[in-house]
Amino acid sequence: MENKAHAFVAGAFVIVVTALLGLLAIWLMRDNTERDIYEMSTGEIISGLQPQAAVRFRGVPVGKVDFIGFDHKIQGNVLVRVSIERGAPITKSVFATVASQGVTGLGFIQLDDKGGSKERLVPNDDDPPRIPLQPGGLDKLLKRGEVIMDQIEQASVRLNKMLSDENQQAVTTAVTQFGEAAGSINKLARGLEPTVASLPALSRDTSATLKSIRTTSDEVGVTARRLNEKGGPLDKLAEGGAALAAGVETFSAATLPKLGEVAEETSRTMRQLRRTVNAVDDNPQSLIFGNGPPLAGPGEPGFRPEAPNAPAPKK
Repeated sequence: MENKAHAFVAGAFVIVVTALLGLLAIWLMRDNTERDIYEMSTGEIISGLQPQAAVRFRGVPVGKVDFIGFDHKIQGNVLVRVSIERGAPITKSVFATVASQGVTGLGFIQLDDKGGSKERLVPNDDDPPRIPLQPGGLDKLLKRGEVIMDQIEQASVRLNKMLSDENQQAVTTAVTQFGEAAGSINKLARGLEPTVASLPALSRDTSATLKSIRTTSDEVGVTARRLNEKGGPLDKLAEGGAALAAGVETFSAATLPKLGEVAEETSRTMRQLRRTVNAVDDNPQSLIFGNGPPLAGPGEPGFRPEAPNAPAPKK
């Protein structure tokens, strides 16, 4: 009976101690931090990210991942719900990426701010606001790796085409033709050796010709200077031209008007001479008997209308 009482007491003591340890653990692990709910939606792969994964703002822990599932608002997207400390600077320009922890490969949410807005992203537990989830460095590397692999594949295909039998034959033919061309050049060089040997004499003749040309050029320069000197031929020619221009101006101002008067007087004399010749031609007797009396006009005695120009009959 006494053994049963000791066993009961011992059992009760163990139960009480266990309960106290549990309460102590709960008290130590309690979290009184106020958190806000935010969501992230993405069509990218988020391998390595698990619930309860850390959420960090530029490396500082600010929350954790609460839920990972499918987005019912955008078909095909993955929805990530996180809880973030209320004191974290979550603005409208904050964006998230999925990063990896060292060698373990475990994923976590990395938050960063572009600095484009200072307005806080207001939380709403009924309809949590969404933070843009952008592709991480690993995703970018994978996409670039696909592009690089495509380029490598294209390069290998082109290399295979370049190393085809036809191209190899063409390269061989080109090398052969290049060798033949080199032989032809050697032959041409040997044929030009006499010409090259005669080049020094040709150079000397050319130098002598250039010296002659230079001497002639100097003489032409001296002649040009003499022609341009004051009192030289060109100066005298210019003075003669000026004197000729003055004579022409004097002739135009004095002689030409007088010649015009003489020409006008001559014209009047010629008209009078022409009238005299015409009168003599019409009445040659006028040279002996004179012109006679003038003819009678209408209304005058002796006027004859039938022949006004005929002389009146003698009485």
